[in-house]
Amino acid sequence: MYQRILVPTDGTPLSKKAVKSAIELAKTTGAELVALNVVPRYPVSYLEGAISTSPDQVARVEKQWSDKGHALAQSAQASAEAAGVKSKAIIAKSDLVAEAILAAAKKHKCDLVVMASHGRRGIKRLLLGSETQHVLTHGDVPVLVLR
Repeated sequence: MYQRILVPTDGTPLSKKAVKSAIELAKTTGAELVALNVVPRYPVSYLEGAISTSPDQVARVEKQWSDKGHALAQSAQASAEAAGVKSKAIIAKSDLVAEAILAAAKKHKCDLVVMASHGRRGIKRLLLGSETQHVLTHGDVPVLVLR
């Protein structure tokens, strides 16, 4: 059925639920699990009068974010391995989370994406956006959405 399942994780309770479900599905279907964390890039302002940040500070913050992202993806990988599911942990560095998820699905030849949705509606959805909605509408890989 499925050969490789991508599960994006950000460490939230809903994301952990998606990881658990993805592991169970991978185990049932004999699929490999690819655990992904998308790490943002440090925002750099080029506006006059903005507080400047040294390159060392930017590198330090980006390293902290990257280390946390690796830890989250590796935690999902460890859970999968403990359940007997072949898996790997990856991170992507991007400010466009949904695009990074779609790119990872394509790059790693995933045939299913399992992800959580917060189920925001109305003005909250407009203001906060929906990465899940973007993945659903712009991708060509099936998406299993959990709430």
